[in-house]
Amino acid sequence: MSKVKITADTVCDLLEELKQRYGISTVPLYVTMDSETLRDGMDINQKDVFSYYRTTGKLCSTSAVNVDDFTQFFKKELEGYDELIIITISSDFSSCYQNACIAAEEFDNVYVVDSRNLSTGEGLVAVSAAKLAEKGLSAGEIVTKLNNDIIPRVDASFIVANVEYLHKGGRCSSIAALGANLLKLKPCIDVIEGKMKVTKKYRGNMEKCISEYVKDRLTQVSDVDNELIFITHTVSKPEYHQLAAQEIQKYKAFNEIATTDAGCTVACHCGEDTLGILFIRK
Repeated sequence: MSKVKITADTVCDLLEELKQRYGISTVPLYVTMDSETLRDGMDINQKDVFSYYRTTGKLCSTSAVNVDDFTQFFKKELEGYDELIIITISSDFSSCYQNACIAAEEFDNVYVVDSRNLSTGEGLVAVSAAKLAEKGLSAGEIVTKLNNDIIPRVDASFIVANVEYLHKGGRCSSIAALGANLLKLKPCIDVIEGKMKVTKKYRGNMEKCISEYVKDRLTQVSDVDNELIFITHTVSKPEYHQLAAQEIQKYKAFNEIATTDAGCTVACHCGEDTLGILFIRK
């Protein structure tokens, strides 16, 4: 039986406890702050990103894992394993997938998977891969199952309370940003076929919007897998993600509700007070 190592880039936003539980290793993207380049989740976290913006009025930028980093990471993580799978952020958001593919050409036992997602949407793919590896499937069998069965069923979305970061990053016009602020609108962003799309706009205070958002996500579909759901966020008040957890339990009994801070990629692009629930459909 082949021994398969599951890995991902740091955009997966997995809790350290989950990474240890499933033996998932991560390779960091880079975050640039002025002229300083830092490793996501190692040298910098979301709070540093927000502090920098408040102080300077400038956004940090992110960049992909480069080919050499992937190559060295593969060599290290393959020790003690027969095969390795690397799961990356959607190729529509970053060149991580492309760079991983180039690095994997040096190996005959490294498989690259485009999660078609980001944050814990990618994390759900990694956890699913780890569970399949535990069952003894080969890397090739796992990759086929991920691409054909798991990835198409990931349900990933976020509500964004502060559109300032989207505006500054060029993803929201000045007029749209002004209107959202004046009307207290909070757009819901879905990840659909590897791309982000605004699907709904919630109106009112954060508590009201969270309640409506969770209800919509869990009552408008009947095929929710109850194994694991993530609450992934950049919210400043713990009561916000606590409310999301309470609301989830009103509509569906999950075996595990994992609350995790979003990493630097989501923080840089979506800003403060962003919250999402992410799960897999049956």
